[in-house]
Amino acid sequence: MSQAAVLLLAATLSVSMAKPPIHPLSNEMVDYINKMNTTWRAAQNFPNVDYSYVQKLCGTILKGPKLPVMVQYAGNLKLPKEFDSRVQWPDCPTLKEIRDQGSCGSCWAFGAAEAISDRVCIHSNAKVSVEISAEDLLTCCEDCGMGCNGGYPGAAWEFWTTDGLVSGGLYNSHIGCRPYTIAPCEHHVNGTRPPCTGEGGETPKCVFKCEPGYSPSYTKDKHYGKTSYSVMSDEEQIQSEIFSNGPVEGAFIVYEDFVLYKSGVYQHVSGSMLGGHAIKILGWGEDDGVPYWLCANSWNTDWGDNGFFKILRGSNHCGIESQIVAGIPK
Repeated sequence: MSQAAVLLLAATLSVSMAKPPIHPLSNEMVDYINKMNTTWRAAQNFPNVDYSYVQKLCGTILKGPKLPVMVQYAGNLKLPKEFDSRVQWPDCPTLKEIRDQGSCGSCWAFGAAEAISDRVCIHSNAKVSVEISAEDLLTCCEDCGMGCNGGYPGAAWEFWTTDGLVSGGLYNSHIGCRPYTIAPCEHHVNGTRPPCTGEGGETPKCVFKCEPGYSPSYTKDKHYGKTSYSVMSDEEQIQSEIFSNGPVEGAFIVYEDFVLYKSGVYQHVSGSMLGGHAIKILGWGEDDGVPYWLCANSWNTDWGDNGFFKILRGSNHCGIESQIVAGIPK
């Protein structure tokens, strides 16, 4: 046999003996990540979902239109080593809330509606406590993008200042003017919700009226922002903004391993890019010396650490520090 033939045979054998790639959402991937002994632990959050469903959740169009940058003059501000908005403003219940975007790429609307709800309470000294409607933002903001197929966080905050947003709670809650109408789906095999698939996810219609029985009227229920802005891609600027005004909306690149996050400080170790995702950032701290941002996701409480997660802070990991948006209520 010629030397070329021997080399070809060896190459063929090595390919046939190579392990098939691990499925990104499998138990093998969980074990692989945990054996790497990184700064976080993996576990099954979505053992019963279509891969297409997980892709659909990442509905933020990164590098969209930018709002003007607001600079925080933090000279006199003594930033603590750890900060949690839930502790700082205990009388604002939305700070502790985890929502569920269902089978819709509406994370861009959720991150905004959640942080706006918190800020309305914080800036009113807890006199106004309201769940701002993600539904109203998702369905009525024409400049925000493509509804359930993705949108721009910056445009969401701008819409709050120009058109205002009504109240609206979780699916089937009958709280507020326009509660969310897309049902949560089942992440686990033996649950009671419908299964999670990437299908459907049609954006609901924009309606300028509240659900039956709710008072006041749609136009009277509107809450407006006074200003909306981008925050500089700078760790101290972001901290100063959260410390002074409350949670912000952030966006980052989601990789397949993020879906398996359970605890610790997430940093990307394995898997392909799934898309852009928006979340609420409500604080920061250190975990075994590893600096993190404390974030709220919108994938229900059975994902991650009861719906929350920590991600590496200070190095713009996965772009987390480069797309921060916020605003001040009227």
